[in-house]
Amino acid sequence: MADLLRSDEILACVHRVALDRGQPFEFERPLTTPEMAKRQRDAENHRRRTFEEILSLHPDALQPRNVTDTMACLDTGAELVLRPHLAADQLGRRKATAHILVRVGRLEERFIYVPMIIKNNEVVEGASTRRLLEGSLLGLAPSEATFTDGFGPRSTPTVTRNGIALAHATRVLQALGHGDPSGRGAMIDRNRRVWWFDLVGNNYSRFNLDAYDALYRERLSVLEAHDQWRIEHGEFPTKPYWHRECLECPYSSYCERQLADIDDVSLTRFTNIEQQLLLHEHGINTRRDLARLDPHRARAARGRALIARGESQREDHLGRSIDKLDDLIYRARAHVRGTSLRILEPNLMGCPTADVEVDVDMESYDDATYLWGATVTVNNAVNGVEAGHWSFVNWGELNSATESQIFVDFWRWFDHLRSLCAAQDRSLAAYCFWAQAEDGAMNRAVLNPLAGGPTRSDLEAFRQSSPPQWIDLHELAKRQIQTEGPLGLKQLATASGFTWRDENPSGEASMVWYEIAAADESSEAMTSRQRILEYNEDDCRATKALRDWLNGPAKELAHRDAPA
Repeated sequence: MADLLRSDEILACVHRVALDRGQPFEFERPLTTPEMAKRQRDAENHRRRTFEEILSLHPDALQPRNVTDTMACLDTGAELVLRPHLAADQLGRRKATAHILVRVGRLEERFIYVPMIIKNNEVVEGASTRRLLEGSLLGLAPSEATFTDGFGPRSTPTVTRNGIALAHATRVLQALGHGDPSGRGAMIDRNRRVWWFDLVGNNYSRFNLDAYDALYRERLSVLEAHDQWRIEHGEFPTKPYWHRECLECPYSSYCERQLADIDDVSLTRFTNIEQQLLLHEHGINTRRDLARLDPHRARAARGRALIARGESQREDHLGRSIDKLDDLIYRARAHVRGTSLRILEPNLMGCPTADVEVDVDMESYDDATYLWGATVTVNNAVNGVEAGHWSFVNWGELNSATESQIFVDFWRWFDHLRSLCAAQDRSLAAYCFWAQAEDGAMNRAVLNPLAGGPTRSDLEAFRQSSPPQWIDLHELAKRQIQTEGPLGLKQLATASGFTWRDENPSGEASMVWYEIAAADESSEAMTSRQRILEYNEDDCRATKALRDWLNGPAKELAHRDAPA
């Protein structure tokens, strides 16, 4: 059987599509990481629970065992088909997966179907001027859906991939003679809400059928070129380029080495293929080339009419086509210098200090917080206040009640520190990295106030205190420091010289550790609990290291406007 295109390949890097079908080098796929395994497990569990609910509502739904059974269901007009096994579109060299097929009518002598996919992610977001067709698990047909105002599809890569998967399944169904000409398809989100999309036309520019067809044709041509390469063994039909998906690609280390050897401009985080092609067209082939451009001229070119060609420069052309070209230039300069760069003058840099400083970090699992940690630094003595690290945690059942109780325990301790400092006329400041996460956890915890705990008004008073007692280091750092890529705590604290005790410190990894830690009282669980506690403490210590760096060594960095 000829190689067939899967839906997840339609948006994938064309180089990966080719490499997956045979490479000109020895290759062994890396092992699946625990974090990736957890994501797959969570998605499978969500699908299983969704199918169980659908079957309880639609006990007559059919579940074919194979391709032959599935085609029989479609040919005879089954109303609802769960877990179908679709035949391949051999002529188009593609195969598709849909979790549910819903009959929506007939076309000549054939029954036609629309695909539905079940995804463990958010699909929609608030959009005051838009509306979406929303169905339900009870009424799965699009005719049973009604419009819900104030929502639009999220503009995330995940939702775009979902939409392309629906388009792919639609084209395969059409090739099999059972596809809906109007191109309807539905996504069932992590909350089991059903959202319908019309893929014909331009309502959804990122994943309509026209957009899909262009992507599909490009990858089909890659298959054909790869077929030729297999026969002739000449030059490989595709070349690597760097993009966001490389971070989880099994070929990433191989491609990155190739690109690093030539300092390819695609390695500048975070460019897309369209931007990379434009840069190459204007002779910007390496990160060093990019670093030499004038960021101020690039910024000024935004939204400005192009001046006469004889007087214009590359920045004028590129700045009008590449959004925030100046940011890309600065990231390239950070790479060329091999270090982070300053954005501000030294006298404007730094982080507020206090007599008592509290670095705060929390750990969550499935949108519920089970651990609040805090490291206290005492710069000027306060009676009753000691330096050290404190953890507030519960390893038992995690629900809204335990989440609230853990936060109440933390808040009582923290508010007592505030009271001691205020009574002795000492200042106090608390620090976190990315306050949106901690603020969200706090707000959730006070939805059902517990005795002795804070109210939403208490939280707002704390956040709005003057001088500030709640300081977001991410907000401070992004105004002061230029990196060559991410601006996360791991990158910034590492630049300050800090190291974590764990070999794999990440929030996603900690969720895997938590599953083990909360499972039982075994020695393995105890080890995972200690691992989480140390990781949380290290995150608190990392924010302290970042503060000290901003107040000292970071002021000695080169300015990003200094030529590379």
